[in-house]
Amino acid sequence: MVLEVLGKKLRKVFDKIRSSVSVDERLLQESLRHIRRALIEADVNVKLVEEICQRVEKRFKEEREAGLTERERLIKVLYEELVELLGGKFECMKIEKKPFVIMCVGLLGSGKTTTCAKLANYFKKKGYTVGMICGDVYRAAAFEQLKELGDSIGVSVYGGEGDVFKIIEEGMRRFSKKDIIIIDTAGRHKNEKSLMEEMKKIAEVVKPDEIILVIDASIGQAARVQAEAFHSAVPIGSIIVTKLDGTAKGGGALTACAVTGAKIKFVGTGEKLDDLEPYDPKKFVSRMLGLGDLETLLEKAKEVVKPEKVEKLVEGEFTLEDFVEQLESLSKMGPLKQILEFIPGLGGRIPEELLEQQERKFKIFKYIVQSMTKEERRNPEIINSSRIRRIARGSGRSEEEVRELLAYYNRMKKLMKSFGGLAGMKRGKLKEIARYLGFKL
Repeated sequence: MVLEVLGKKLRKVFDKIRSSVSVDERLLQESLRHIRRALIEADVNVKLVEEICQRVEKRFKEEREAGLTERERLIKVLYEELVELLGGKFECMKIEKKPFVIMCVGLLGSGKTTTCAKLANYFKKKGYTVGMICGDVYRAAAFEQLKELGDSIGVSVYGGEGDVFKIIEEGMRRFSKKDIIIIDTAGRHKNEKSLMEEMKKIAEVVKPDEIILVIDASIGQAARVQAEAFHSAVPIGSIIVTKLDGTAKGGGALTACAVTGAKIKFVGTGEKLDDLEPYDPKKFVSRMLGLGDLETLLEKAKEVVKPEKVEKLVEGEFTLEDFVEQLESLSKMGPLKQILEFIPGLGGRIPEELLEQQERKFKIFKYIVQSMTKEERRNPEIINSSRIRRIARGSGRSEEEVRELLAYYNRMKKLMKSFGGLAGMKRGKLKEIARYLGFKL
């Protein structure tokens, strides 16, 4: 989970406020003390932490809002200030012309080349045609790496050895009919004057529509110094924070970038090329607090679930064949732990060992269904004891596991029918999924 430790600590504070009879001075100060400690441990600048705590206290004591209880008002103020701390208003990247040229810059080792491929993959899924240019002629095998990544997602890559300006010029010519051109530049340090000057000249020649600074979340608060140094050389339009899933300093990096004025447009949340998502501070904070993000979950689902299958699933009219197909689609969306972050009330609340156990069961179910006949997959009600014995032998699993799959499938059908369609899901009944998966909340 993104900023998992910080999220757990913040959820405890919010849960205590919700369960309190009333909000008095003692609860307010205790909540602020825990918020302060959680943010500092997540590497957020101490001055910023003090500022947010002062604003929360001031707003809670001075502002009044009709229709809200004291508990709801404190939660609202805390939520709004956390959103502001982590970037405030969401700004998506707008592709306003073609070709739209994106130039990626950053430190050596920040994950810039992989991020270029993730970005290309993201835009390709949105229906854009994309070309990538390798503008790094210094790092060994830089072009080969970008080419291999491009091949894996079906995106053309141009590069080679020699003069970097000629390479970029030729790449721009070759990809002139693409919707988007992404230029990967050499990694550099703010003190490497020659490379910083080269980056500046590339920007002057190419005149990119967007210059993106790629920053590794593990550098924490130092992100501010780096962002300001790069911004002094070229006009940084936006920032991508990478490796957010693997460091406790993510809070420091996000808040440090936010104060530079350049908007964080995307965050990297894993090693796969699908692990890049638009950075919306409101949704980000909601997921950390266990409030979920159904909108993003549905967007992710659209990428892997076939449209013609959706209605059958929602109405509970799916076969075992459909069921296993959707379990496979679910695995493409990421680990179950990550998916549950998007569901209100579930993120971070289910023990990790139970999630891992459930993912193992999904794999077993797949093997069992593969051992069934086509007729059995489409009409599982015909599966009797003798068929169960045959299926168990064919899949190398036990008869008990075959029965467990059939019971699980029938429960899921009843559950989906009880939702009353997509509108019913949005009304909060998704929490019931956890119970049907065998989890006790």
